[in-house]
Amino acid sequence: MKLWMRKIAVVLVAIMTLGMYVPQMDIHTNAEDNKDALSSKRDHVEDFSTAMVEDEQTEATGLSTDSLHIDALKEDVKVQTYTKLGPRISERLDDQFLAEIIQEMENVVATLVSEEEQSYYFGITQQPTEGFGEKIFSVYDLRTNEDIARFDVRRDNRPLEGFWFNFHYHLKEDNFVKHHEIGEIFWDKNTPPKWMA
Repeated sequence: MKLWMRKIAVVLVAIMTLGMYVPQMDIHTNAEDNKDALSSKRDHVEDFSTAMVEDEQTEATGLSTDSLHIDALKEDVKVQTYTKLGPRISERLDDQFLAEIIQEMENVVATLVSEEEQSYYFGITQQPTEGFGEKIFSVYDLRTNEDIARFDVRRDNRPLEGFWFNFHYHLKEDNFVKHHEIGEIFWDKNTPPKWMA
């Protein structure tokens, strides 16, 4: 077996077996009232565990921890975007336009994370908003549990044109106020189904 195939196999096995054992954590919170806080703490533990395993695998693979982590974040971007859209919407969208939107989102996340000294301290939330909410995912600092960027998709109903999906993100540096455009995809003149439907 070629050396590069062995390296890839080691990384894949490490990723696949990650999370089989997660120690119990003492969380003093009411899960009924604060589901987002509980899920973000779980995400924090899983992402931090991923970073630790990737550190251990760096010497074996010859790949940098940062590049492995950024690749994992890019995969999360794709998964969370498709989860947000749901099968009813994603099946009807043009694959090329959707791929371009996701590629741009991946580039933005990679840029944001690579600007930091230790990119493996950043993760992506795993709970897109259902129904009519805009949130796709947030990029956050695992150490402080604070968002550094929020990625959203909004439905725009333009008179005489129909519905458009507007993909954009907000940054912590401007208090999440300014819209940073990623792109738009035309849906139809008919109302689209709810997110994740």
